[in-house]
Amino acid sequence: MPQDFWSPVRLSIEIAFVSSILVFVLGLVLGKFMAHTKFKGKAIVETFFLLPLVLPPSVVGFLLIVIFGRNSLVGQAIESIFKQPIMFTWWAAVIAAIVVAFPLMYQSAKTGFESIDHDIEDAARVDGANAFKLFIFISIPLAIKSIISGGILSFARALGEFGATLMFAGNIPGKTQTTSTAIYIAIDSGNMQMAWLWVACMIGISFLMLISVHLLNYRT
Repeated sequence: MPQDFWSPVRLSIEIAFVSSILVFVLGLVLGKFMAHTKFKGKAIVETFFLLPLVLPPSVVGFLLIVIFGRNSLVGQAIESIFKQPIMFTWWAAVIAAIVVAFPLMYQSAKTGFESIDHDIEDAARVDGANAFKLFIFISIPLAIKSIISGGILSFARALGEFGATLMFAGNIPGKTQTTSTAIYIAIDSGNMQMAWLWVACMIGISFLMLISVHLLNYRT
């Protein structure tokens, strides 16, 4: 195996892991809230949450640059705190992965929470369960299949993110070069051996995650 093979793979897994944790928490909380709350403009909010699923990666990358770039208020605030801009850093890749992976986790969690029998939750409230205990010990276990599926799919999406990452985080070897961007550069430079190795690795990881979702749905 070539010496520089593992660096993009390891970086991709690290970014996907960190972003998936944040996406998992956000997806659970917002999925639960949106599943059982009605308010004016809810459809617009949900459309906003799901937009990254249909937007071209270049558009997502452009918006991230506008929001977090050095000319934006957010970007300037981050630079004043951390003494460096967030663009072309490891955290920029994490943010890009969060944005594109969040819709999958959110939609799966929301679907799971919507499928829960309200009578079960009402009975738990009658027995004295507060909102936190109801969420942790009743809602999550009853929606666990959808939650796990969403977590796996969002991790897979974060792992394979390319367009927004390339625009917002760049392609710096050892720092922001993920497997997807490494494949692109390898093909562009004619290094088909490395490209095939990375492609095979990504196919293998993605296959294992998707078969896990299939087995989960089959057994339950």
